[in-house]
Amino acid sequence: MLAEWSAHKDQLKNYIIKQTGDLDLVDDILQDVYIKASQKIEQLETKDKLQNWLYRITHNTIMDFYRSQPNHDELLEDYVEEEISSEIVNLQSMAQCLRPMFDCLPEKYRQPMILSELDGLTQQAVADQLGLSLSATKSRVQRGKVKLKDILTDCCNIEAGAEGIVDFHPKPACADFAKKNSG
Repeated sequence: MLAEWSAHKDQLKNYIIKQTGDLDLVDDILQDVYIKASQKIEQLETKDKLQNWLYRITHNTIMDFYRSQPNHDELLEDYVEEEISSEIVNLQSMAQCLRPMFDCLPEKYRQPMILSELDGLTQQAVADQLGLSLSATKSRVQRGKVKLKDILTDCCNIEAGAEGIVDFHPKPACADFAKKNSG
């Protein structure tokens, strides 16, 4: 086994580097591959399949390594709860502000927008429910988004950042918009 291993070791090392991008892992993974290959050499049908067999063991060893690693850094409990709660509060607050604006859309855009954007239905499901063609539904949703954007920019000051909407508040002229249009 040692002679065969020596013939393929450098190729396997390059493969591991290419797959992981981590030079610190190469020797550890290569060692694991050698151990697994040595223990299972009797499973190899013919020597002319050795290279493919070694690459398969190497690939599986890399996958096993990544599966054994934690997927994320641990966050402090308070931080997670704080982030989730403030995000949920902001989204709920924004939804309360948006709902009356949907009601200001012309009827032909209102229903497709509510069903697709607020209720989360696919555009095909919206088309089926409203008895429209899929292309008509897509068109109405697209035009509804444009009209909703116009309503939003007319009535709200929106501050956006890399993570999405950071803050929003109604413009003074539209401060009572939700009260006027929700009843």
